[in-house]
Amino acid sequence: MSNEKQKLEPEFWKRKSLDDMSAAEWEAVCDGCGRCCLHKLEDVDTGQLVHTRVACHLLDIQACRCSNYERRLELVPDCMLLDTSRSTFHWLPASCAYRRLDEGRELEWWHPLVSGHRDSVHQAGISVREFALHEDAVHPEELDQCLAEWIDDD
Repeated sequence: MSNEKQKLEPEFWKRKSLDDMSAAEWEAVCDGCGRCCLHKLEDVDTGQLVHTRVACHLLDIQACRCSNYERRLELVPDCMLLDTSRSTFHWLPASCAYRRLDEGRELEWWHPLVSGHRDSVHQAGISVREFALHEDAVHPEELDQCLAEWIDDD
């Protein structure tokens, strides 16, 4: 993402589809919760995905941002590239702004674009800041013992 801040139109997400957003608008839709950077487990019988509390090693847990966003796909081969193809939205938590907008739902009050404050996602308890564990602190075979216990609005 560029260091230059592009001025965004007020409430652009209400007038534009995800497909029609500029790169800056697309990036601004991210609420900064960090939930997408948590390891997920899939039930092989049902296909159901479950989020763990274990974060990718690139996630700065305090900031809830990737520490190497530009090179994340190179450094973490199984990192999912989120784009408008919609094939990846199912694994995002129901609270995710991309998923919400794709499903025709409004952004929540705590979303920084709505609240006007970057920290509102943390203040609302939506971000992983208070409960994520660093990847190197958990053995891969113990992921199923570190499930996230949030209630999503599916």
